[in-house]
Amino acid sequence: MGLTVGGPFAIEVTRLSKTYEGNVTASEDVSFQVSPGEVFGLLGPNGAGKTTTLRVLITVLRPSGGSARVLGMDVVKQATQVRQAIGYVPQERAIDRFLTGREHLQLLASLYHLPKDRAATRIEEVLKLVNLEHKADEVARNYSGGMKRKLDIACGLIPDPQVLFMDEPTLGLDVESRLKIWEHVRQLKARGITILLTSNYLDEADQLCDRIAIIDGGRVKAIGAPSELKSGLGGDVVTLTLAPTDLDKVEALAQALKAQTGIRAVSTKQNVLDIRVASPEQTLPAILTQVGAHRCRLEFVDYHRPRLDDVFLAHTGRKITED
Repeated sequence: MGLTVGGPFAIEVTRLSKTYEGNVTASEDVSFQVSPGEVFGLLGPNGAGKTTTLRVLITVLRPSGGSARVLGMDVVKQATQVRQAIGYVPQERAIDRFLTGREHLQLLASLYHLPKDRAATRIEEVLKLVNLEHKADEVARNYSGGMKRKLDIACGLIPDPQVLFMDEPTLGLDVESRLKIWEHVRQLKARGITILLTSNYLDEADQLCDRIAIIDGGRVKAIGAPSELKSGLGGDVVTLTLAPTDLDKVEALAQALKAQTGIRAVSTKQNVLDIRVASPEQTLPAILTQVGAHRCRLEFVDYHRPRLDDVFLAHTGRKITED
């Protein structure tokens, strides 16, 4: 890797915003820092501003406000140098089904102006890294979805980047292929590569990321390690699912529960109540007493430790799967 990190951060974003024609704001006042060697996730639903922020960082989009630096270099003023130092795995597969895996990598190596001997060595390195060496000379139309995604990653690694940007790296893959991609991301981290990825998969962010920024409506709602964000909620979660015929009783029950000792927060969605509690052993009897007092019929009761979906709900007021 030819370049070295300038400053303490591999990526530094300060009050970044991007507004499109028609006064459509995709991201607003976004700030975060990523340390060298860290896997950092931008977590949010479709349309949250994740991909817009990423595209500013890879110099494809110019920001409307704020600033961003990658390896100490300004993404606007030093765009060419930034491009030479990074790798990018797009959300949309950039695969030509008539080219072999090796031909894809040869094309990318030429676009990066790698010397011929260096290109040949680098192609073998990345093929081995993503376990595609045995399929390198097959045309891509014969690849499975997981293999095509591994080829995308290999293409992003051709320039031997210090920072790799991955936009929804496992979107649309089956479970087995997703797990294999996760393992490749862990291997890249072990090699010291800084990774910024976008995702709307809560389990993916929980498994892969050292830290995440929860983004919704173009704004950062929370930043931290997944474990810190979960423990920061300050309580476990009891979920009540009422009978659909009791929809008219949900709000009254929620208000009654909020007044109970040991209940820290209550959120509702249709006939479901998510209740954050200090101690389920102490508060569950009180919860069930209120359910009975309001003559509500329970269909399901669930208890769990805080999860990232609870974190997202607490900071945005909605679940990540909601439009």
